[in-house]
Amino acid sequence: MPTFTAPDGTELAYHVSGSVPGSLSGSVSGSFPGSGAPLICLPGGPMQDSAYLGDLGGLAAVRTVIRLDLRGTGASAVPEDPSSYRCDRLVEDVEALRIELGLDSLDLLGHSAGANLAALYTARYPERVARLVLATPGAAAVGLDTTGEERLAAARLRSAEPWFGPAYAALEELATGRGSAETFQAVAPFFHGTWDEAARERHAESHRQRNGEAAGVYGSEGAFQPAATRAAFAEFDRPVLVVAGEGDANTPVPTATAYAELFPKATLAVLAGGGHFPWHDDERWFAETVDGFLG
Repeated sequence: MPTFTAPDGTELAYHVSGSVPGSLSGSVSGSFPGSGAPLICLPGGPMQDSAYLGDLGGLAAVRTVIRLDLRGTGASAVPEDPSSYRCDRLVEDVEALRIELGLDSLDLLGHSAGANLAALYTARYPERVARLVLATPGAAAVGLDTTGEERLAAARLRSAEPWFGPAYAALEELATGRGSAETFQAVAPFFHGTWDEAARERHAESHRQRNGEAAGVYGSEGAFQPAATRAAFAEFDRPVLVVAGEGDANTPVPTATAYAELFPKATLAVLAGGGHFPWHDDERWFAETVDGFLG
């Protein structure tokens, strides 16, 4: 597993899967010809081990998928300064990875809360981002609000499911600004296109993979400057893909649509019946959609 050193000396790890050129073994550097072109992937959570991204539904069959373990997660070291978990301070870790890989520019994917980091990196280093993919993005970095009714409307698409009643009641409670930790647990089915045993296992594993201390710092005061980020996006003239799940109560389609409209050259792709992890709901659709955009 390759590692590199962040500007503050923290050792960070990344994981490579997919079509890596034959001359590159154990680490990645230089150029990436053909279908092995790299895609840098930033995990959500926030601050969750990048392992949950896997190969993004088979995308590694046509791309070189490079997952960054953010500091304090996965195989990356815990930093000496906990304040360095703040999202805007992680931008330089991403830039250090670009330099480590020897890339003049990169294709960048951010999932969920990881889209906030991708957004801040793009705003700070627009010339370094060739193409940007925001998968069911968190929108704190750009200051987009999602209404309770928008979340409930996405949830109602699942009304035929046997678990719907209690989960929807819990979501209604959250939509009014109330709720406990148990309430948040009860709405978990609305984050997955199919709430089966595999989804339940992934949901349980996500809690074990997440650095709670780091997550508390990630979006803390000062992390985001939405007006400045939106202004940078209005000038960003590279292609952008925003991926949404039709039934995702976390990032409903109206939020994803508003996000795409911040860019001059953005495409919105919506997976029918999809949730917050669309590569689990339809692997082929996700891989073909992202690869088609990047290709």
